Amino acid sequence: MRITIPHLGNVYLAVKILFDSLGLDYVIPPLNSRDALYLGSKYSPEEICLPFKLMVGNYIAGVENGADTVLLVGSCGPCRFGEYPELQIRIMKQLGYNVDFIVMDPVQSIGLNELFKRIRKVGSASKKSALSKIGSVLLAFTAMRLIDEIEASAHAIAGYETSPGEAKKLLSSCKKEVFSCSDPVKAVNILNRYRDRFKTIPADYSKKPLKIAVMGEIYTVIEPFSNLYIEDILMDMRVSTSRRLTPTWWVKDMLLKTIRLNSRELLKASNEFLPLYIGGHARECIGEAVLAAKQQMDGAIQIFPMGCMPEIVSKSILPSITQKKKLPVLSLVVDEMTGEAGYRTRIEAFLDLLERRREHVFIGC
Repeated sequence: MRITIPHLGNVYLAVKILFDSLGLDYVIPPLNSRDALYLGSKYSPEEICLPFKLMVGNYIAGVENGADTVLLVGSCGPCRFGEYPELQIRIMKQLGYNVDFIVMDPVQSIGLNELFKRIRKVGSASKKSALSKIGSVLLAFTAMRLIDEIEASAHAIAGYETSPGEAKKLLSSCKKEVFSCSDPVKAVNILNRYRDRFKTIPADYSKKPLKIAVMGEIYTVIEPFSNLYIEDILMDMRVSTSRRLTPTWWVKDMLLKTIRLNSRELLKASNEFLPLYIGGHARECIGEAVLAAKQQMDGAIQIFPMGCMPEIVSKSILPSITQKKKLPVLSLVVDEMTGEAGYRTRIEAFLDLLERRREHVFIGC
């Protein structure tokens, strides 16, 4: 068995640590790029959403590099993501690739026994003991949590750092160093070291940078290529950003959903505007907007792929939040045809609007 995975932000780093710890053979496909998007778009249904196309591009790259098994998470909710695995399996077969798919669907959809069966299928290629395998999973989760913490620190401090660009360079260096390390324990130690280094970045907290919440459909929010590296753009513009949807959040949400204790803060915040579950992370998006207003952030940016039904509903609700909670929101829709120049212009115009709004409030007009 040689496993490959689709990309989702920094998840590939935690997965690499997991596979290294378990002693599994694997292929991490190249980071998402125009090549992956071209391949995925070529073989995917024309009107399917951007995440689907990028994932197909990842599978092809992984299989072409020797992988025979694809490991991915699934969903059986109203969102079309629940149909991804079946469609993607069919596409790969039509292309002549003999590849096995292991889909980690939610436990409430397939049952605990079936989920454990699929987990055992992945672990069967490892020679480690059951206790060591549990330790490997915990080590990978620790790595994921550290990566998310480091990334959050970089995005938050970008508006305050005295040497512009230092946080961005340090974050990039961290990812490269962790990925090049084949010892899982050393990789986690590297992450711990970088977490401490971020605490020592010189910053001037007397500054008053714009503070923006980044929210929306989870794949396009977390995967930088799909959102045209919006968090990097905002860091370059010395804007302080926050994002609640992270891989660590997703894992906790998935586990707690079985006992209905998932994302209580976000769901409670969304009740005023969207009290019902409609699929995807629409309620979380609305909850994030409400909490951003409560925290007196300057604005929020919603990102979602063309045709994403839950986020289209969220987008129609956000103007009400803007009116009632006084939170400006910019909605950005992305697909393979999104132009970088126009995308960046919209972001710059939104930031200019927020600056002018701040000045307007400051002088009491």
